[in-house]
Amino acid sequence: MIFLKNISKTFDSFPAVDHLTLEVNKEFFVFLGPNGAGKTSTIKMMTGLIAPTSGEISINGINLLKNPIEAKKQFGLVPDQPALYEKLTAREFVQFVGTVYKVPDTKVEERMNRLFDIFELADRLDDLIEDFSHGMKQKVALVAALIHEPAVLFLDEPTMGLDPHAVRNLKDLLRGLVAKGTTVFMSTHILEIAEQMCDRVGIIDKGKLLAVGTLNELRANSSSPGGSLEDIFLELTGTPYQSKVKDFLETF
Repeated sequence: MIFLKNISKTFDSFPAVDHLTLEVNKEFFVFLGPNGAGKTSTIKMMTGLIAPTSGEISINGINLLKNPIEAKKQFGLVPDQPALYEKLTAREFVQFVGTVYKVPDTKVEERMNRLFDIFELADRLDDLIEDFSHGMKQKVALVAALIHEPAVLFLDEPTMGLDPHAVRNLKDLLRGLVAKGTTVFMSTHILEIAEQMCDRVGIIDKGKLLAVGTLNELRANSSSPGGSLEDIFLELTGTPYQSKVKDFLETF
């Protein structure tokens, strides 16, 4: 469903993503990495927001660089910072997105109402988005991304700003979508959520893909076979947090 071949992105000679090759099928795939590792740059390339310096990208069998419009029809995107038209109401914004994807009006209304009910925002449908909190805007972005029933769903830190009820509903919704055949590609810093939900994990650091596999596969290749995803992540990214904290506390 998602195929990347040797994609790279360089900003002023800085390699943000370095020859990354990856294939993601109908599964829940979680993309992990420290700040600045290349996660968001990779998602932006996969969704056509920035062009790769080199490499190939296909979404649901369609080459994104050669046929961008058809490729973009295949996915929904929730970025880390929702980009919404704030002078529209939540209803108007989702209706607009439905029109862009040529979803019939009746289907937009039915699907929108059910999704807003799931995210406990049904009573704010006709309020201006500019009056919403960050978490409420995140919910609108999620509904808009799902309105055309995409084959692939890209999520960049989707739980940021969401309340516990919304996080639980999102987790249930995403697992249900994957069970029905949707490919979910999600980046997050919340390793507990990743560990609970993922089918496979990819870990990136300094633009390079360090490991890809199921949790059991990653554990088998780590120094702590019974370790948590956090243990594996810290080992692979070479981040000695505990020793730094210990050194600091000894001199505090």
